[in-house]
Amino acid sequence: MGAGLKISTGIIAAVLVIAAVAQARNVLAPLAAALFIIAIVWPVQERIQLWLPKLLALAVTVIVTVATCVAFASLAAWGFGRVGRYLIVDADRYQAFYAAAVTWLDVHGVSLAGLWAEHFNVGWLLRTTQYVTGRVNTTLSFWLIALVYVVLGLLEIEDAGRRIRRLENHNAARVLLEGSKATAAKFRKFMLVRTQMSAVTGLLVGLFAAATGLPFAFEWGVIAFVLNYIPFIGPFIATLFPTLLSMTQFERWPAVFGVFACLNVIQFVVGSYVEPRVAGSTLSISPFVVLFAIFFWSFLWGLFGTFIGVPITLAILTFCAECPSARWIADLFGGLDEAKPAAL
Repeated sequence: MGAGLKISTGIIAAVLVIAAVAQARNVLAPLAAALFIIAIVWPVQERIQLWLPKLLALAVTVIVTVATCVAFASLAAWGFGRVGRYLIVDADRYQAFYAAAVTWLDVHGVSLAGLWAEHFNVGWLLRTTQYVTGRVNTTLSFWLIALVYVVLGLLEIEDAGRRIRRLENHNAARVLLEGSKATAAKFRKFMLVRTQMSAVTGLLVGLFAAATGLPFAFEWGVIAFVLNYIPFIGPFIATLFPTLLSMTQFERWPAVFGVFACLNVIQFVVGSYVEPRVAGSTLSISPFVVLFAIFFWSFLWGLFGTFIGVPITLAILTFCAECPSARWIADLFGGLDEAKPAAL
C-alpha cells in the first residue's frame, strides 16, 4: 500500500508539473532559450575576456550571436526573394495553370470558385492578417526577453559558479557544477549535429533540384539548409514551395507529385532516420527519446518546443546522470555507452 501510494503521488505530481510548465510557457520558454544560447556562446565570451574587459567582451559576444541569427534569417530571405521575383515575372503562367485547374475541377463536379468565395473572403483575410501580426509581435517579444536573459546570464555566470561552490551541501554543488558543464558541452554537440544534418539536407535538396531541372537549385538548397533548424514546419515549407514552382515548370501532375514525394523522402530520411541516430550516438540519448522529446515539447510549447525539446531532455538526463539517486533514469533513457559493453 505504501509503495502504491508513492507511485500515485509521483504520477499526480508529474502531471501537475507538466501542466504548470505548459501554462507558464510565456515565462519559461524565453528563459530556456536564453540558457541554451548562454551554454553555446559562453566559451566564446570566456576566450574574449582574456583579451578585453568583461563588459566589452559581453558586447562582442552578443553582437556576434545576434549577427549569426540575422545572417541565417538573411539567407532564407535571400533565397525566397530570388524565387519570389521569378514568380512575379511568371505570374501569367500561374494564372493560366489556376484557370485550367478550376476548369478541370468544375468538369468533375468540384466548384473551386464556390469554395473560394465561401471560405476565402474579406473576413478571412482580416482574421489571417490579425493572426500573423499577433504572431510576429509575440515572436519579437519572445526573442527580446530572451536576449535580456542572455545578457544578464552572461554577466552573472562566473558569480553563480562561485556561489554554487560555497554551498554547504557539497554533493549538490558538485551535481550543479558538473551537470552544468556536461549539459553545455552536449548543447554544443547538439548544434553541431543539427548543422551537419541541415547541410546534408540542403546539399541533397540542391542536387535533386539541379538533377530534375528545377530552377533555383542553389537557392532551394540554401532555403532547405536554413529552415531545417526549425523541425517539421521548416522542412514542410522547404518542400512545399519547390513543388509549387514545379507545377508550371513541368506542367504534368505525375512529375509534380514525383518532386513532392522525392523532397519529402529526403527530409524524412535525414530528419527522422539519420539525425536521431547520429544525435543519439553522439549525445548518449536514445533515438526514441529524441523523437518523443520533439513531439512532447511541441505539445507543451508549440513551434519553439520542437527545437528546444531535445536540449531540455538532454539537460534532464545529464543532471540525472550526475545524481546517484537518479542515475538509473539516465541509464534507462540514454544511449548505449560504447565504452561500456552491455551486460545481460
